[in-house]
Amino acid sequence: MKVDDVPEIAKMSTPEKILFIENLWDSVSSMDSEVPVPESHREELDARLAKDYSPGDLLSIEELQNRIEKRK
Repeated sequence: MKVDDVPEIAKMSTPEKILFIENLWDSVSSMDSEVPVPESHREELDARLAKDYSPGDLLSIEELQNRIEKRK
């Protein structure tokens, strides 16, 4: 579907179109349980999260404060 397929939308100003899209997105996002997520997508997300998660890379508040002080 294209904007020109719906004359009412085609006639809208840019701000009106943005508001329309926001409202449309809100209505779609409230139905997220109706949209199935493929298992392959879940697996990919889990793999990316596991790759990026490294508790050893976290700093304590004291370590963070020391690093900030050293930069001054």
